[in-house]
Amino acid sequence: MLTLGIGNGHYVMIGDDIKVMVKVDNHGSIRLTIDAPADMKILRDELYEQMKKAQ
Repeated sequence: MLTLGIGNGHYVMIGDDIKVMVKVDNHGSIRLTIDAPADMKILRDELYEQMKKAQ
């Protein structure tokens, strides 16, 4: 696992085609913007865990 400290507007590349950008809104909430190929499934943790339990 990799843990990074990264500032607003900066991003991390995963391979050549996945970009994860940090956005901080006016209230201090952190958002992640993920730019990935359309065929890649991206799920929040609770949906991922729910899907795994259903299998």
